[in-house]
Amino acid sequence: MLANNKKIWYLDYLMIIVGTALMSVAVNSVFDQCGMVTGGFSGIAILVKEWTEGVVPGGIPLWITNMSLNIPLFLIGMKIGGFGFVKRALVGEVCLSFWLAVLPAFDLAGNDLLLAAVYGGLIQGVGIGLVFLGRGTTGGTDMMAALLQLKLRHYSIAQIMQFIDGAVVLVGMWVFGVQKALYAIIAVYLVTKVSDGMIEGLKFSKQAYIITDKPSEISREIMEKLDRGVTGIHGKGMYSSQDKLLLYCVVGRKEIVALKELVDDIDPNAFVIVSDVREVLGEGFIERK
Repeated sequence: MLANNKKIWYLDYLMIIVGTALMSVAVNSVFDQCGMVTGGFSGIAILVKEWTEGVVPGGIPLWITNMSLNIPLFLIGMKIGGFGFVKRALVGEVCLSFWLAVLPAFDLAGNDLLLAAVYGGLIQGVGIGLVFLGRGTTGGTDMMAALLQLKLRHYSIAQIMQFIDGAVVLVGMWVFGVQKALYAIIAVYLVTKVSDGMIEGLKFSKQAYIITDKPSEISREIMEKLDRGVTGIHGKGMYSSQDKLLLYCVVGRKEIVALKELVDDIDPNAFVIVSDVREVLGEGFIERK
Protein backbone atom coordinates (compact mmCIF):
# COMPACT_ATOMS: atom_id res chain seq x y z
CA MET A 1 0.00 0.00 0.00
CA LEU A 2 2.83 2.39 0.87
CA ALA A 3 4.59 1.66 -2.44
CA ASN A 4 1.36 2.33 -4.36
CA ASN A 5 0.85 5.66 -2.57
CA LYS A 6 4.43 6.66 -3.32
CA LYS A 7 3.94 5.75 -6.99
CA ILE A 8 0.76 7.81 -7.20
CA TRP A 9 2.49 10.72 -5.46
CA TYR A 10 5.26 10.73 -8.06
CA LEU A 11 2.81 10.35 -10.93
CA ASP A 12 0.78 13.33 -9.74
CA TYR A 13 3.78 15.63 -9.70
CA LEU A 14 5.08 14.22 -12.99
CA MET A 15 1.77 15.09 -14.65
CA ILE A 16 1.92 18.60 -13.18
CA ILE A 17 5.47 19.08 -14.50
CA VAL A 18 4.67 17.80 -18.02
CA GLY A 19 1.34 19.64 -18.09
CA THR A 20 2.86 23.00 -17.18
CA ALA A 21 5.56 22.47 -19.82
CA LEU A 22 2.87 22.03 -22.49
CA MET A 23 1.01 25.08 -21.18
CA SER A 24 4.17 27.18 -21.47
CA VAL A 25 4.68 25.99 -25.07
CA ALA A 26 1.14 27.12 -25.94
CA VAL A 27 1.63 30.51 -24.27
CA ASN A 28 5.22 31.17 -25.41
CA SER A 29 5.18 29.71 -28.91
CA VAL A 30 1.57 30.26 -30.01
CA PHE A 31 -0.52 32.83 -28.14
CA ASP A 32 2.26 35.34 -27.38
CA GLN A 33 3.66 35.12 -30.92
CA CYS A 34 0.37 36.13 -32.53
CA GLY A 35 -1.02 38.42 -29.81
CA MET A 36 -3.88 36.16 -28.81
CA VAL A 37 -5.13 36.75 -25.25
CA THR A 38 -7.10 33.78 -23.88
CA GLY A 39 -7.65 35.02 -20.33
CA GLY A 40 -5.93 34.06 -17.10
CA PHE A 41 -2.65 35.35 -15.76
CA SER A 42 -0.89 34.18 -18.91
CA GLY A 43 -3.15 36.52 -20.90
CA ILE A 44 -2.34 39.38 -18.53
CA ALA A 45 1.37 38.57 -18.94
CA ILE A 46 1.03 38.84 -22.74
CA LEU A 47 -0.66 42.23 -22.33
CA VAL A 48 2.02 43.50 -19.92
CA LYS A 49 4.74 42.38 -22.33
CA GLU A 50 3.05 44.31 -25.15
CA TRP A 51 2.60 47.45 -23.02
CA THR A 52 6.21 47.49 -21.79
CA GLU A 53 8.01 46.89 -25.09
CA GLY A 54 8.80 50.58 -25.32
CA VAL A 55 10.30 50.61 -21.81
CA VAL A 56 12.04 47.22 -21.61
CA PRO A 57 13.63 45.69 -24.73
CA GLY A 58 11.23 42.94 -25.81
CA GLY A 59 8.86 43.79 -22.95
CA ILE A 60 8.71 42.29 -19.46
CA PRO A 61 9.13 38.49 -19.79
CA LEU A 62 5.99 36.42 -19.35
CA TRP A 63 7.36 34.42 -16.45
CA ILE A 64 8.14 37.51 -14.37
CA THR A 65 4.60 38.87 -14.70
CA ASN A 66 3.09 35.45 -14.07
CA MET A 67 5.16 34.94 -10.91
CA SER A 68 4.62 38.53 -9.69
CA LEU A 69 0.85 38.24 -9.96
CA ASN A 70 0.75 34.90 -8.14
CA ILE A 71 3.03 35.73 -5.18
CA PRO A 72 0.54 37.98 -3.34
CA LEU A 73 -2.26 35.47 -4.00
CA PHE A 74 -0.24 32.65 -2.45
CA LEU A 75 0.62 34.79 0.58
CA ILE A 76 -3.05 35.65 1.09
CA GLY A 77 -4.06 32.03 0.52
CA MET A 78 -1.52 30.79 3.08
CA LYS A 79 -2.74 33.35 5.62
CA ILE A 80 -6.37 32.30 5.14
CA GLY A 81 -6.12 28.53 4.60
CA GLY A 82 -2.59 27.56 5.58
CA PHE A 83 0.11 25.94 3.46
CA GLY A 84 -2.09 22.96 2.60
CA PHE A 85 -4.48 25.32 0.79
CA VAL A 86 -1.80 26.45 -1.68
CA LYS A 87 0.65 23.53 -1.76
CA ARG A 88 -0.24 21.90 -5.09
CA ALA A 89 -1.05 25.25 -6.71
CA LEU A 90 2.40 26.47 -5.62
CA VAL A 91 4.07 23.51 -7.34
CA GLY A 92 2.09 24.15 -10.52
CA GLU A 93 2.83 27.86 -10.52
CA VAL A 94 6.57 27.43 -9.91
CA CYS A 95 6.76 24.82 -12.69
CA LEU A 96 4.81 27.02 -15.14
CA SER A 97 6.96 30.08 -14.44
CA PHE A 98 10.10 27.94 -14.74
CA TRP A 99 9.07 26.56 -18.14
CA LEU A 100 8.05 30.03 -19.37
CA ALA A 101 11.54 31.22 -18.44
CA VAL A 102 13.67 28.39 -19.87
CA LEU A 103 11.79 27.00 -22.88
CA PRO A 104 12.66 28.77 -26.14
CA ALA A 105 9.82 30.46 -28.01
CA PHE A 106 9.09 29.36 -31.57
CA ASP A 107 6.52 30.84 -33.91
CA LEU A 108 4.57 27.61 -34.40
CA ALA A 109 1.56 29.06 -36.21
CA GLY A 110 3.10 31.90 -38.20
CA ASN A 111 0.47 34.42 -39.28
CA ASP A 112 -2.33 31.86 -39.41
CA LEU A 113 -4.68 32.83 -36.57
CA LEU A 114 -6.95 29.81 -37.04
CA LEU A 115 -3.95 27.49 -36.79
CA ALA A 116 -2.82 29.34 -33.67
CA ALA A 117 -6.26 29.04 -32.07
CA VAL A 118 -6.57 25.33 -32.86
CA TYR A 119 -3.06 24.17 -31.99
CA GLY A 120 -2.68 26.56 -29.07
CA GLY A 121 -6.03 25.44 -27.68
CA LEU A 122 -5.17 21.76 -28.10
CA ILE A 123 -1.71 22.05 -26.54
CA GLN A 124 -2.88 24.14 -23.61
CA GLY A 125 -5.95 21.94 -23.13
CA VAL A 126 -3.79 18.83 -22.85
CA GLY A 127 -1.46 20.66 -20.47
CA ILE A 128 -4.26 21.85 -18.18
CA GLY A 129 -5.84 18.39 -18.31
CA LEU A 130 -2.60 16.79 -17.14
CA VAL A 131 -2.24 19.32 -14.32
CA PHE A 132 -5.80 18.64 -13.14
CA LEU A 133 -5.29 14.87 -13.44
CA GLY A 134 -2.26 15.37 -11.18
CA ARG A 135 -4.67 17.01 -8.72
CA GLY A 136 -2.92 20.36 -9.08
CA THR A 137 -3.57 23.87 -10.38
CA THR A 138 -1.35 26.72 -11.54
CA GLY A 139 -2.76 29.38 -9.25
CA GLY A 140 -3.82 32.31 -11.41
CA THR A 141 -7.45 33.25 -11.86
CA ASP A 142 -8.78 30.06 -10.25
CA MET A 143 -7.01 30.91 -6.98
CA MET A 144 -8.03 34.56 -7.27
CA ALA A 145 -11.63 33.45 -7.78
CA ALA A 146 -11.46 31.12 -4.78
CA LEU A 147 -10.19 33.95 -2.57
CA LEU A 148 -12.72 36.49 -3.90
CA GLN A 149 -15.54 34.00 -3.35
CA LEU A 150 -14.84 34.16 0.38
CA LYS A 151 -16.14 37.75 0.23
CA LEU A 152 -18.57 37.39 -2.68
CA ARG A 153 -20.42 34.33 -1.41
CA HIS A 154 -23.47 34.91 -3.61
CA TYR A 155 -21.31 34.15 -6.67
CA SER A 156 -19.75 30.78 -7.48
CA ILE A 157 -16.02 30.35 -8.13
CA ALA A 158 -16.79 29.46 -11.76
CA GLN A 159 -18.81 32.68 -12.23
CA ILE A 160 -16.02 34.82 -10.77
CA MET A 161 -13.43 33.07 -12.98
CA GLN A 162 -15.57 33.68 -16.06
CA PHE A 163 -15.85 37.37 -15.20
CA ILE A 164 -12.08 37.77 -14.66
CA ASP A 165 -11.11 35.83 -17.80
CA GLY A 166 -13.77 37.63 -19.83
CA ALA A 167 -12.38 40.99 -18.69
CA VAL A 168 -8.85 39.93 -19.71
CA VAL A 169 -10.08 38.84 -23.16
CA LEU A 170 -11.89 42.17 -23.61
CA VAL A 171 -8.72 44.09 -22.78
CA GLY A 172 -6.88 41.86 -25.26
CA MET A 173 -9.47 42.78 -27.88
CA TRP A 174 -8.82 46.46 -27.22
CA VAL A 175 -5.03 46.00 -27.48
CA PHE A 176 -4.71 43.47 -30.34
CA GLY A 177 -7.98 43.94 -32.22
CA VAL A 178 -11.38 42.27 -32.55
CA GLN A 179 -10.26 39.60 -35.02
CA LYS A 180 -7.64 38.14 -32.70
CA ALA A 181 -10.10 38.23 -29.80
CA LEU A 182 -12.61 36.20 -31.83
CA TYR A 183 -9.96 33.59 -32.57
CA ALA A 184 -9.02 33.65 -28.88
CA ILE A 185 -12.60 32.60 -28.08
CA ILE A 186 -12.11 29.54 -30.32
CA ALA A 187 -8.91 28.73 -28.43
CA VAL A 188 -10.67 29.09 -25.05
CA TYR A 189 -13.42 26.73 -26.22
CA LEU A 190 -10.88 24.13 -27.33
CA VAL A 191 -8.91 24.43 -24.10
CA THR A 192 -12.08 23.78 -22.11
CA LYS A 193 -13.26 20.86 -24.25
CA VAL A 194 -9.86 19.14 -24.39
CA SER A 195 -9.09 19.52 -20.68
CA ASP A 196 -12.61 18.39 -19.70
CA GLY A 197 -12.34 15.46 -22.10
CA MET A 198 -9.06 14.36 -20.54
CA ILE A 199 -10.48 14.54 -17.03
CA GLU A 200 -13.92 13.09 -17.67
CA GLY A 201 -13.14 10.92 -20.70
CA LEU A 202 -10.95 8.64 -18.62
CA LYS A 203 -13.90 7.95 -16.33
CA PHE A 204 -16.90 8.01 -18.68
CA SER A 205 -19.11 4.94 -18.83
CA LYS A 206 -22.55 4.19 -20.27
CA GLN A 207 -25.73 3.33 -18.42
CA ALA A 208 -28.59 1.46 -20.03
CA TYR A 209 -32.22 0.99 -19.05
CA ILE A 210 -33.78 -1.99 -20.79
CA ILE A 211 -37.55 -2.53 -20.99
CA THR A 212 -38.21 -6.03 -22.28
CA ASP A 213 -40.55 -9.00 -22.02
CA LYS A 214 -37.53 -11.27 -21.58
CA PRO A 215 -35.67 -9.81 -18.58
CA SER A 216 -34.30 -13.15 -17.33
CA GLU A 217 -32.69 -14.14 -20.66
CA ILE A 218 -31.21 -10.71 -21.29
CA SER A 219 -29.82 -10.26 -17.77
CA ARG A 220 -28.27 -13.72 -17.87
CA GLU A 221 -26.55 -12.99 -21.20
CA ILE A 222 -25.23 -9.64 -19.94
CA MET A 223 -23.78 -11.23 -16.82
CA GLU A 224 -22.25 -14.17 -18.70
CA LYS A 225 -20.99 -12.54 -21.92
CA LEU A 226 -20.18 -9.00 -20.76
CA ASP A 227 -19.36 -9.89 -17.16
CA ARG A 228 -21.41 -6.95 -15.92
CA GLY A 229 -23.93 -6.79 -13.12
CA VAL A 230 -27.62 -6.14 -13.79
CA THR A 231 -30.21 -4.68 -11.43
CA GLY A 232 -33.93 -5.40 -11.83
CA ILE A 233 -36.29 -2.55 -10.99
CA HIS A 234 -39.99 -3.27 -10.62
CA GLY A 235 -42.18 -0.94 -12.66
CA LYS A 236 -45.56 -0.75 -14.34
CA GLY A 237 -46.47 0.08 -17.93
CA MET A 238 -49.14 2.75 -17.64
CA TYR A 239 -50.59 2.05 -21.09
CA SER A 240 -50.84 -1.72 -20.67
CA SER A 241 -51.28 -1.64 -16.87
CA GLN A 242 -48.87 -4.59 -16.74
CA ASP A 243 -46.06 -5.03 -14.23
CA LYS A 244 -42.61 -4.87 -15.81
CA LEU A 245 -39.10 -5.67 -14.66
CA LEU A 246 -36.87 -2.81 -15.82
CA LEU A 247 -33.22 -3.84 -16.23
CA TYR A 248 -30.47 -1.38 -15.32
CA CYS A 249 -26.76 -1.86 -15.97
CA VAL A 250 -23.58 0.17 -16.40
CA VAL A 251 -20.96 -0.81 -18.96
CA GLY A 252 -17.77 0.62 -20.42
CA ARG A 253 -17.98 2.85 -23.48
CA LYS A 254 -16.60 0.12 -25.73
CA GLU A 255 -19.14 -2.41 -24.44
CA ILE A 256 -22.31 -0.48 -25.22
CA VAL A 257 -22.45 -1.67 -28.85
CA ALA A 258 -22.16 -5.30 -27.75
CA LEU A 259 -24.90 -4.70 -25.18
CA LYS A 260 -27.33 -3.28 -27.75
CA GLU A 261 -26.62 -6.13 -30.17
CA LEU A 262 -27.11 -8.69 -27.39
CA VAL A 263 -30.50 -7.21 -26.44
CA ASP A 264 -31.59 -6.97 -30.08
CA ASP A 265 -30.75 -10.64 -30.70
CA ILE A 266 -32.90 -11.80 -27.76
CA ASP A 267 -35.77 -9.30 -27.96
CA PRO A 268 -35.97 -7.07 -31.08
CA ASN A 269 -38.97 -5.28 -29.54
CA ALA A 270 -37.10 -4.21 -26.40
CA PHE A 271 -36.63 -0.54 -25.51
CA VAL A 272 -33.02 0.38 -24.70
CA ILE A 273 -32.31 3.81 -23.21
CA VAL A 274 -28.61 4.73 -23.16
CA SER A 275 -26.96 7.75 -21.52
CA ASP A 276 -23.53 8.88 -20.35
CA VAL A 277 -22.26 8.36 -16.81
CA ARG A 278 -19.50 10.71 -15.69
CA GLU A 279 -17.92 8.46 -13.10
CA VAL A 280 -18.48 5.00 -11.65
CA LEU A 281 -16.85 3.82 -8.44
CA GLY A 282 -16.78 0.11 -7.74
CA GLU A 283 -15.64 -3.27 -9.00
CA GLY A 284 -14.89 -3.33 -12.71
CA PHE A 285 -14.64 0.47 -12.97
CA ILE A 286 -12.68 2.83 -10.68
CA GLU A 287 -11.57 0.78 -7.70
CA ARG A 288 -11.76 2.43 -4.30
CA LYS A 289 -8.40 2.65 -2.57
